[in-house]
Amino acid sequence: MNPEDGSSLIWGVVMAVLLISSLAARRLPLGETLKMILAWVAIFAALFAVFSFRSEFGMIWERVKADVAGTANQQLVGNTLKLKRGDGGHFSVLARINGKPVNFLVDSGASVTSVSTETADAAGIEYSRSSIPVMLETANGRAMAWRGEISEFDVGGIKTSDHFVLVGEALGDTNLLGMNFLDSLSRWKVEGNVMTLEP
Repeated sequence: MNPEDGSSLIWGVVMAVLLISSLAARRLPLGETLKMILAWVAIFAALFAVFSFRSEFGMIWERVKADVAGTANQQLVGNTLKLKRGDGGHFSVLARINGKPVNFLVDSGASVTSVSTETADAAGIEYSRSSIPVMLETANGRAMAWRGEISEFDVGGIKTSDHFVLVGEALGDTNLLGMNFLDSLSRWKVEGNVMTLEP
């Protein structure tokens, strides 16, 4: 038995003695006393379990937070961002455009990072529909897009500014992280189901 186990045992005995003493002093019927004892034993057992497995509960809580935030597939190690391949076979990343969270598919086949007009309007990307449009080749055919710029772009912890993008109506809810971002990195690679991005 290590010192921590000994102190926990002593603490438990002291608490049990205090509980039994307080119940005896109240002179409750035996049935009610037993119910209260069992209830307190259950409470102490639950607290003991939480205390004993606090590191495991911490890991579960971090996983739940990552799933809710949409970052379960990405991990920033130092300055290096690691992405796990999703069920659909693609790599995705939760980025921030001017502080607003936006999901991207990493697309090495796209020359330029492209976002939907809905994303651009919501995130405050500067672009002008009155400028000469660019024609994009999409899975649904050709579509018009306009040149824009992201003032503050944070891709999973890798930050850049004044990032050139194309804003297109036909992209729907799909945003593509293109080669102009990947080329700005010192290195990027894919090994198995992991993509590594290094600034």
